[in-house]
Amino acid sequence: TVERNISMHIAVVGLSHRTAPVEVREKLSIPEQTMEESLQNLRNHEQVLEASILSTCNRLEIYTLGRNPDLGIAAVRDFLSGHSGLESRDLSPHLFSYHHDEAIAHLMRVTAGLDSLVLGEGQILSQVKKMMRLGQEHKSIGPILNRLLTQAVSTGKRVRSETNLSTGAVSVSSAAVELAQLKLGQSRGQDALVTLETEQIAVVGAGRMSRLLLQHLQAKGASGVVLLNRTIERASALATDFPNLPIQCRGLDDLDQCLSTCSLVFTSTAADDPIIDANRLNALNRRSSLRLVDIGVPRNIASDVHAVSGVESHDVDDLQEVVERNQEARQQVAREAEGLLLEESRLFLEWWDSLEAVPTINRLRASLEEIRVEELTKALSRMGPDFSARERKVVEALTKGMINKILHTPVTQLRSAQQRSERQQALQVVERIFDLESGAPSQD
Repeated sequence: TVERNISMHIAVVGLSHRTAPVEVREKLSIPEQTMEESLQNLRNHEQVLEASILSTCNRLEIYTLGRNPDLGIAAVRDFLSGHSGLESRDLSPHLFSYHHDEAIAHLMRVTAGLDSLVLGEGQILSQVKKMMRLGQEHKSIGPILNRLLTQAVSTGKRVRSETNLSTGAVSVSSAAVELAQLKLGQSRGQDALVTLETEQIAVVGAGRMSRLLLQHLQAKGASGVVLLNRTIERASALATDFPNLPIQCRGLDDLDQCLSTCSLVFTSTAADDPIIDANRLNALNRRSSLRLVDIGVPRNIASDVHAVSGVESHDVDDLQEVVERNQEARQQVAREAEGLLLEESRLFLEWWDSLEAVPTINRLRASLEEIRVEELTKALSRMGPDFSARERKVVEALTKGMINKILHTPVTQLRSAQQRSERQQALQVVERIFDLESGAPSQD
């Protein structure tokens, strides 16, 4: 049985594309290979009982169950400052923190795709699933956050199945392709998306984002793509999923050649430091203008490339221009989804409030169980040796069944009380009439 102390508190501290530019977000990014260490550092703090981390290209959010609201949030802020190397005064303006009801509502909105750069995008749902899986694997979440994250995931699925929010939704990768089309059109004096058929295109990286890039490049008319990756085998495995798109697979050793010959290069790697900078580009003998689109966080392309002649560079923060072209028609659907989120948040909060009754319920059950065992022992001693083991089991089951039947209605009523004041009053009555010692140890 899940119990909670009355002062336990759910909170979220983080930053996103709404509160921080990419140069700040990349300092806060936590890759999967260091996730266990980060979760352990959080859990080692006396204020943090449970912790889970959501780290994507557009946000870093840390959800906690803490002993004390203010001290718990302060502990997470200290962790973020230490992890990023940023002084608190430089980091704080970009951070948001939500307490309890607001934290729960925020997670529901995030999982549904309502807080995404691209409204309704589907990738965030799989990222929340991954957050929950890593929390379970590294034993940083317990019954409270596990329940919350499970409900958030089911809510995200429900929103997508019961509304049209995900219909026609663009992803970060598709927005990147559209941005390239838009900028190419603008460079030719057109305010429209142009075909990519004549562009020499390269994609650096062979992960999930690159897979989505290839899908959208194919859909937007690309005639061929050079796919570069640290391991050519992984690039080749990805290329086999696109039999109708000519793809050349190369290692990163060929990056300079691609930067010299290609007109459009997308980057999406897990590198911690930029792989393309001004020095690299200036050392090349480029044949044409070059457009770079970086959707990596941390960034794969250094900011100094803007000073290189003939080079146009864009990062994830530049996607807003494309996103705004697609948002208006989706706002009404988003408002419909908000109603579902309110309902799901309320259901979780009702479950949370019901936990307040658990210690009293456990003490009541323990008290009745003590009486049952005592009276059963007396009765069996009077029956003598003629009472068989089978008959003893039948009587044992009978008395347990009676206790469960007696407890069923009061336990249900205590758990389901709608108003907290109503529940507290009922708990006080039960404590008094059954003479339950509030400090007595509870049992599951």
